[in-house]
Amino acid sequence: MDGDTAVAPDFDPRTPEAVRDPYAALKPLQDAAPVWWSDRLGAWCVTRYTDIRVAFRDPRLSADRIRPFIAQAAPALRDTVGPLGDHLEHWAVFTDPPDHTRLRGLMNKAFTAGAVEALRPNIGAIVDDLLDAVETGLAARGDRTFDFTAAVAYPLPATVIADMLGVPRQDVDRLKDWSDRLAKFVLTSRADPDRYRLAAEGIAEMEVYFRDFLDSPPSGGHAGVTAGLIDARDAGDRLTSDELVANCVLLLFAGHETTTQLLANGLLALLRNPDQMADLRANLEDADLVRNAVEEMLRFDGPALSSVRVVAEDFEWHDARLRRGDRVFLFQCSGNRDPRAFADPDRFDIRRADAKANIGFGYGIHFCLGAPLARLEAEVAFPRILRRFPNLALAEPDPAWSDSILTRGMLALKVRAKESSD
Repeated sequence: MDGDTAVAPDFDPRTPEAVRDPYAALKPLQDAAPVWWSDRLGAWCVTRYTDIRVAFRDPRLSADRIRPFIAQAAPALRDTVGPLGDHLEHWAVFTDPPDHTRLRGLMNKAFTAGAVEALRPNIGAIVDDLLDAVETGLAARGDRTFDFTAAVAYPLPATVIADMLGVPRQDVDRLKDWSDRLAKFVLTSRADPDRYRLAAEGIAEMEVYFRDFLDSPPSGGHAGVTAGLIDARDAGDRLTSDELVANCVLLLFAGHETTTQLLANGLLALLRNPDQMADLRANLEDADLVRNAVEEMLRFDGPALSSVRVVAEDFEWHDARLRRGDRVFLFQCSGNRDPRAFADPDRFDIRRADAKANIGFGYGIHFCLGAPLARLEAEVAFPRILRRFPNLALAEPDPAWSDSILTRGMLALKVRAKESSD
């Protein structure tokens, strides 16, 4: 593969060091070779903030990356991955205009700012219930240590998106299990050799579930976003049955995965930066500061490591020649730590004036549909968490991280709710 004008730094995303700290691993690449071919990934790596923003809006870089993968799959895999492709080609995130324009336009009619804001009281009530359960569990065990991810960061967004879709809460764990299997394919877990079969099983189970759910509405009829998706129209157009099922799955999948990581990674950043934690604790009534703190969490160590694009036509970029069919990784995590865009980028600063310029939710037409909901959940949750537990501390200083190259999340976040006298 031609294109590099100088010897590029080595970058291996699979090393324990890169999984633990992708920012340090990508920094030499960002400095020396902003568009670099990786033999290990079989793809180009883009690491600078401005380049990533440009790439998100460049029609020569296609979001339609599922169908090419399915078409090139080994014959032995095609029966397994074929149904995955049939389903995922209906996800707006994997389409280009004009298909993307149509799907996103219809989904926007259901996923409105008003519909999201109306969830604020419900989100607060769910957070309070989860924190009550944490306190009850701590008292019963006589142990002040708990896994924040399992106790709060996962169940909060999973319950919120279930309520938003009108799915019974008692089904959340079952849906999460299927969603976790699908994540092994969509979020490219590199460690599990059985990921394609597990993902295919997960998607098949979710399709059956949502077809039954849509065909047999609750006694009061479908509500919330599901009703909005069913009713969404644009000049007589509407989502087909397959599109409706697929995008219910998408909302459930994306609606909890990203927010779980935002909450856990954000709390970790606060715990590792006690001056910022103290500032936030002292100003929890300042809604603007809380909002900005959430933006800084997204910038500093957000849930997005990278997004994938496929080259739609040959072109040259930073002296590299990209060819049709090449894959491209847009490393948003690196862009959010680019000193060309953010002063002192490795410093966590909840009062950073330009924190909202982060690209944690993407950019352009594929800007994350669920970004307002994820932000709202974090803005509601953190003040409640910090008020309820004023003396949180890390119980495990070096948590284990997921091996996904697309998302940044811990396997668990063990914390200790210290007594005031500790």
